[in-house]
Amino acid sequence: MAMAGASVPTALLTCAMAFSMLQLFLLGALGPRLVDELDISPTVLGLTTTIGFGTAAVLSPVGGRIVDRVGPRRALAALLLLSAAALALIGAAPGAGFLLAAVALGGLPQALANPATNKAILAAVEPARRGAVTGMKQSGVQLGAFAAGLPLAALASGIGWRGAVWTAAGAAVVTAVWALRTLPADPRTDPSARTGAGPAAALVPRGAIAWLTAFSLLLGCGIASVNTYLALYGAHRLDLGSGAAGALVAVLGVAGVVGRVAWSRAATPGRAEWLPGGLAAGAVGAALLLAGATAVGPLVWPGAVAVGVFAVSANAVSMVLVMQRAAPGRAGQDSALVSAGFFTGFAAGPPLFGLLATAGHYGWGWTLVATEFAAAGAVGLGWAVRERGRLPSGGVGVRGG
Repeated sequence: MAMAGASVPTALLTCAMAFSMLQLFLLGALGPRLVDELDISPTVLGLTTTIGFGTAAVLSPVGGRIVDRVGPRRALAALLLLSAAALALIGAAPGAGFLLAAVALGGLPQALANPATNKAILAAVEPARRGAVTGMKQSGVQLGAFAAGLPLAALASGIGWRGAVWTAAGAAVVTAVWALRTLPADPRTDPSARTGAGPAAALVPRGAIAWLTAFSLLLGCGIASVNTYLALYGAHRLDLGSGAAGALVAVLGVAGVVGRVAWSRAATPGRAEWLPGGLAAGAVGAALLLAGATAVGPLVWPGAVAVGVFAVSANAVSMVLVMQRAAPGRAGQDSALVSAGFFTGFAAGPPLFGLLATAGHYGWGWTLVATEFAAAGAVGLGWAVRERGRLPSGGVGVRGG
């Protein structure tokens, strides 16, 4: 493959992941301003997440096959330019309808992100380093959360939320130029994309990929609700100022960066199978801390940290597992199928939480999130037990199982 032996800057992959989902975190961190200035309800705020990730979920399987065919360089440049376009349109939104359309466009780069970055890692990073590099690039999503919750939220206080979003759009364009100047050219078509199952089978997860897709769906329901409503919860229920409410998202982001890097390094064959269920169990405790903040306000801060360390990190571990088990020629497709489950959860979770938030029942909302994390933990544990039963004596898990 053309990228084999070439250097792929981890920082570039990290930035690509950050921009692919930056709109989600900006909508969450700037939620109080959007609700007030655009006169939208918390339920509509939740719909922005539903539409963006619904689009990503529908397009992810196709996006994975496109990445396998065109290569990671072109795919990464495209996702960065699409991210810039979506952010620019969000910044120009005069009302709810335009905002929702712009967010739908933002689903396209999300559909390309994991397939493109995973494909780049498999092509140019030796196996011993793939877990660490994957954890670092997955931490880019939480880097986006930090950027939205602290520097961009602070910038919004000075130049307005529209100016902050447009600044992010400009940065995405600069990063696209970086990708085109740094990454080696893709082949005309990736030969590995011609191998494997036919078109219909490529869209159906099987074996380990099916389990990880189900796990990611449930995990995504909970994480999306936290990302979308944490700042609004702090501002409207806990009486935090806009800056402090945005800082909650930044704290979650920093914790997610640390957790994703650390847990991905620990996700070695034989151990990685147990991590999704265990991390989801820790996420249940994080959601309960957020629920407890309705009575003891300061609990919201350790709750935000715990969501990053456990729930957000579990998604990075699932990507490591995908690459450990991807069939030849299907790295992009398998990554996309698991991502589609995650995005489906992102689309489904916030509207349910939004109904509770609109009625002022945040405590019940966080209880719902805890239940979603518990269900993800049950799926993760069930898969780990199944995988352990499939281990050859003294061996490593069966790929594709």
